[in-house]
Amino acid sequence: QVPLVESGGGLVQAGGSLRLSCAASERTTSSYLMAWFRHRPGKEREFVAAISRRTGTSYYADAVKGRSTISTDDAKNTMYLQMDKMTPEDTAVYYCAAGTFGIISRLLTDQANYNYWGQGTQVTVSS
Repeated sequence: QVPLVESGGGLVQAGGSLRLSCAASERTTSSYLMAWFRHRPGKEREFVAAISRRTGTSYYADAVKGRSTISTDDAKNTMYLQMDKMTPEDTAVYYCAAGTFGIISRLLTDQANYNYWGQGTQVTVSS
C-alpha cells in the first residue's frame, strides 16, 4: 500500500492557479504532521508548506506565503495545496510527506524528520 499519492499537477500559465492533492493511506494515520516539498530544476528539494492534522496550524515557506493555502479533509484523508499567482519559479516536482512531530519551523524543513513520502507530481508554469 503506497502511503501517500499526489495528484493535480500539470501545466499552468503564469498568474494561474493549481490545486494539488495528497491522498494518505491508513499507514500514515498516526503521522499527523503533513507537508509539501518541491524539487525545482537545478535546485535541492525544498520545504513549501506544512499543516498539523491535530490542530490545523499551518506554516509556509516565504516563497509561497500569501499566495498558497494548505488544508486537509479528514473524511477523505487527503491534504491539499492551493497555489495562486503562480510563476515559472514554481515549476517543480511537488512531493507530499508525513511525519510525527509538531509545527516547529526547524523540524518542518528537515526532510529527515518525515516518515512517509509520495512519488511526486510535476507542475510546470509557462511564462
